[in-house]
Amino acid sequence: MALIKSISGIRGTIGGKANEGLTPIDIVKYSAAFGSWVVEKTNNPKIVIGRDGRMSGEMVRNMVVSTLQAMGIEVIDLGLSTTPTVEMAVKMENAGGGIIITASHNPREWNALKLLNQDGEFISGTDGEQVLLKGNTADFTFAEVNKLGKVVFNTTYQEKHMDAILQHPLVDKDAIAARNFKIVVDGINSTGSTFVPYLLERLGIPNCIVINGEVNGKFNHNPEPLPENLNEIANVVVKQNADLGIVIDPDVDRLCFVCEDGSMFGEEYSLVAIADYILQTNKGNTVSNMSSTRALKDITIKHGGEYFASAVGEVNVVTKMKEVNAVIGGEGNGGIIIPELHYGRDALIGIALFLSHLAKFKKPISDLRRTYPDYFMSKNKIELGKDVDVKKIFAGIQEKYKRNPINTDDGLKIDFDNEWVHLRTSNTEPIIRIYAESTSETTANNIAKKLMADISELLKAP
Repeated sequence: MALIKSISGIRGTIGGKANEGLTPIDIVKYSAAFGSWVVEKTNNPKIVIGRDGRMSGEMVRNMVVSTLQAMGIEVIDLGLSTTPTVEMAVKMENAGGGIIITASHNPREWNALKLLNQDGEFISGTDGEQVLLKGNTADFTFAEVNKLGKVVFNTTYQEKHMDAILQHPLVDKDAIAARNFKIVVDGINSTGSTFVPYLLERLGIPNCIVINGEVNGKFNHNPEPLPENLNEIANVVVKQNADLGIVIDPDVDRLCFVCEDGSMFGEEYSLVAIADYILQTNKGNTVSNMSSTRALKDITIKHGGEYFASAVGEVNVVTKMKEVNAVIGGEGNGGIIIPELHYGRDALIGIALFLSHLAKFKKPISDLRRTYPDYFMSKNKIELGKDVDVKKIFAGIQEKYKRNPINTDDGLKIDFDNEWVHLRTSNTEPIIRIYAESTSETTANNIAKKLMADISELLKAP
């Protein structure tokens, strides 16, 4: 069992003992802590919630809602929804905050409470620490019986989200409809199964092919949209002679594409392609995190803009985007942030902008991919035991590679001649992530393997 309490939220596996898994006690404790923090911070006792299609979603939702009611808070319940939809609803409802019940790309035994501020953005590190402290010390008070909160069910936000997307000036519905795309969607048994086909219908593509479309949270494959998990959709795209495949994660904030020949467009290149499209019209700066491909920097410079890197994590990307007034930002895991819509990763606006780009390109998606710089990224992870001293591991790596340029703003990023490797602990899983990039796939894999071997050696050391 696992429970990860971080500034970005509370994430864990369902079941087990309190404080060792995401149990009812933990759900109530941190829901109450967040509710108390929202009221103190904003003097606004209204919170928007929504959930993905996970098997545990209804159970977790019931406890969150009852807890917030017991705090005297009004709950706006969107029901089955997406992370970006909840983010937009917080602002539209003038709420004090939001809770998204989703563990994003984690397997089905996981669930989480993602916490939003009154702007519909992930809470800051400082605010997250305050919420954790409240939860850990039970620093909250429940309301008297005549001051209990109410629950309002609101199912209009799918439509409102789509309306906002179609109103974006660079979403070209006519160009998309004219191409008459044949598209396969992998709904990964969650809310993307309904939201993505509806968006495509609104864009003039009424007949997409949906696989894993039943919203049951059982996840027919590992829900992280990595190439090794996408063999099924790749085969269906080729078999159906489709123009492309669209893949999202369970809460629809990550996005990647499959080419017409079954090859991967590359999740790193979702942001690159959409940035290329936007920068053709809206000149400006871009932001991605330190683990993202250099291709975004190349494209940004090509269009006369300046590229900036942030620490990993959506809240860090958003902070940097505001600081440099970026026209687009995101993360190499397929997270697209379009500030005109909202400051949050949104696969739905990403789909609409990418299809607009592809429609005007007037060639197959694989040809579009070939127009971008070719970098290869190797993404790996090492699971950690309970008592691993990560600081000691990183210190050992830093000492070994002390002759190379090293950035310690977020874990360790080591630069080589034409390559880099980034090591960092995850905010969402008990692991060390190892990302390496090179212009050679073999080199990227070899660098990642070498660093993984170095870490394994240090883990065995007394």
